[in-house]
Amino acid sequence: MQAIAFLLDAVASFFCTLFLLRFMMQAMRVSFAGQIGDFVVKLTNWAVKPLRAFIPGFGGFDWASLIAALAVQLLLSGLIIGLAGPAIGNDVGTLGLMILWFAVKALLRLAVYILIGALILQAVLSWINPYSPLAAPAYQLTRPILDPIRRILPTISGIDLSPLVAILLLQVALMFL
Repeated sequence: MQAIAFLLDAVASFFCTLFLLRFMMQAMRVSFAGQIGDFVVKLTNWAVKPLRAFIPGFGGFDWASLIAALAVQLLLSGLIIGLAGPAIGNDVGTLGLMILWFAVKALLRLAVYILIGALILQAVLSWINPYSPLAAPAYQLTRPILDPIRRILPTISGIDLSPLVAILLLQVALMFL
């Protein structure tokens, strides 16, 4: 049973990450023209395109991608809680709220992990290969987080500490999730 739960979690997390990345890239105006954008679009179009028929973009956000991520996470949470069986209880309302809470919490945690990964990727690429095809999307994805920190914390001897501060703040956010 543990192996099945692990495999379900791995597959659902992979697709949730892609759906959330698509939502975040669109929200932060990251170009989809490169390899990363093409990869994300090709692996998520199967769910996002049909959802756009009745969930249009609004306010500059791709809501279909976010709803797809939430749907996958709801299914996963429902399956995992369903596998737990009678230990949870039989109250449908409480069970539904529990599934929704777990799904939203998991999506928020996943979004924070995506940002931490992008910050680490950007920092490493700035040292190794700042002209990598991954550098521009990582910079565009992390810029809304780093710019306010950079206004407060200037570079010290040419070293930008804002990614470190951002990662620490995101780790604190994870503690509350």
